[in-house]
Amino acid sequence: MFYLDFLKVNCKNCYKCLRSCPVKAIDMRNNQAKIIESRCILCGNCTRVCPQNAKIVHDDTTAIVQLLAKPKPVIASVAPSFVSSFGSDGFEPFRAALKKLGFHDAFETSEGAAAVTAEYKKLLSSGKYENFITSACPAVNRAIQLYHHDVLEYLAPVDSPMVAHAKILKSRFKDAAIVFIGPCIAKKREAKENGLAGALTFEELKAMFDKRGIVIDGEKDKSTSRIVERVPETTAEKAENQSDEKTGDGGVALSAKYYPISRGIIKSFDSFPAGYEYIAIDGVDRLDEALEDLKNVKGVFLEINACDGACVNGPCILPRAGGAVEANALIRRYTSRAPKDVVRECPSLAAVRKPMEPGARVPTEGEIKAVLESIGKFKPADELNCGACGYGTCREKAWAVVNGYAEQNMCVPYMREKAESMGNVIIENSPNGLIVCDSDLKITEINRRATSLIGIDDPAYIFECFDPTAVFKAAESGKPTGVEKLKLEKTNKYVNINIVPLVKEKSLLLVLTDVTEKANYDDELSKMKRDTLVVTETVIEKQMRVAQEIASLLGETTAETKIALLNLKKAILEEK
Repeated sequence: MFYLDFLKVNCKNCYKCLRSCPVKAIDMRNNQAKIIESRCILCGNCTRVCPQNAKIVHDDTTAIVQLLAKPKPVIASVAPSFVSSFGSDGFEPFRAALKKLGFHDAFETSEGAAAVTAEYKKLLSSGKYENFITSACPAVNRAIQLYHHDVLEYLAPVDSPMVAHAKILKSRFKDAAIVFIGPCIAKKREAKENGLAGALTFEELKAMFDKRGIVIDGEKDKSTSRIVERVPETTAEKAENQSDEKTGDGGVALSAKYYPISRGIIKSFDSFPAGYEYIAIDGVDRLDEALEDLKNVKGVFLEINACDGACVNGPCILPRAGGAVEANALIRRYTSRAPKDVVRECPSLAAVRKPMEPGARVPTEGEIKAVLESIGKFKPADELNCGACGYGTCREKAWAVVNGYAEQNMCVPYMREKAESMGNVIIENSPNGLIVCDSDLKITEINRRATSLIGIDDPAYIFECFDPTAVFKAAESGKPTGVEKLKLEKTNKYVNINIVPLVKEKSLLLVLTDVTEKANYDDELSKMKRDTLVVTETVIEKQMRVAQEIASLLGETTAETKIALLNLKKAILEEK
């Protein structure tokens, strides 16, 4: 069953998701990111950074809506961070809204958190723990079970507040189904593994409220066209909230509603067992470092959250204009005004967490070396460890390739060098002259063929090479144009120039094609035609002169013949 994945989108080779993943649980092949479920701790950090907003979270909405329609009572366990996501003034309006959805009742998960803190105090006071790691964050618990077996002994053998609260609620409502509501993706898997009916994110709950037209805390309820009013406490609830605050193990009144903020677990202690430094670490980027450091110290109580800023900044929060700062302020204000959570009798909260294997195999040194050499890394100096591919080192990337989680061409420096090398070979061996210039006609790239044609070794501007009028026009219009049979003065070469605007790059590409041989042939042909025409004209003139002379001679002879014939005719007529 998947809990988190990515939509099929056109990944842009940014590898942001990989860089942000503390356990590299992302399969990046064929330009598509995909979650490796066996490795994923469900921190949800990859979905935050994805520029395509491509997250898919397993949606329990349909199953829970169907559950709510059945006669079996459904109880909601609500994470205290509801205050920062929904901006509610208190729990009662939120509780009323949940009842409108069909929940039998709703309670704050801080009840379970109070019980968890009480268990922490017992364990710390026992003196059995060299170091102590809180167990409230299921993403952190999973990370330790999968990747940090050497500190697993420090992980508190105590249920998370969600599981603890579910046990408490089940002890009160024997036949009820328990649904957790919060900002966390990892809770979905934890809920499934611990017998809860499901887990709704705040995003999913908001969609359910919107579909039914339900609003919270004095806003107009679209489903009934009236104002949602605060539901008054029942006599029993009032008695619970006003009960005496006990002291001692199992009965301490705690500020467990602080759990969703950084140092919230530490703040839930009314006193601190001696012998420990109480430290809070937030964010997956510090997760590995903190757990590695813990192996070298003693006497540390480590509150650790996968989300930067703790649960109020979870992956499925409802964003607020004030961000994590406002969320913290809202939680603090709410906690300071709300009744404290009182620890009462509850079932055993003991949890057994065993080491797990992430599924990937450890490649041999030969396999790692083969992958590195395939991307041009033959010695340690070649391993840049730049992280552009999303992996911290080149060897980590090679591990991913061997395991089928990554492709060789994800190495950005290698692919860039390869592309530049191929590009340079093509450009330098092109039969045409190639020039790239910026909008000011300053030359930024020029190949050897171009310098040979224009006869200038290192020209700075186009106008040093030839008349730039056509280039100016192309730059202004943004449309391709050309110049035919332009003579280059320094070399007496003739070229055709194709000018192509590169709009995105704000540059122009000029392709110079040598047409000197054709131009010279055309010149010779023109000269031959001109010479032939001159000869032809001379011949015609001579022929005309001959014709005229012949005509002149013929004219004289004809005239004499005519006179002789006329005289002959006259003589004959006279004789008659």
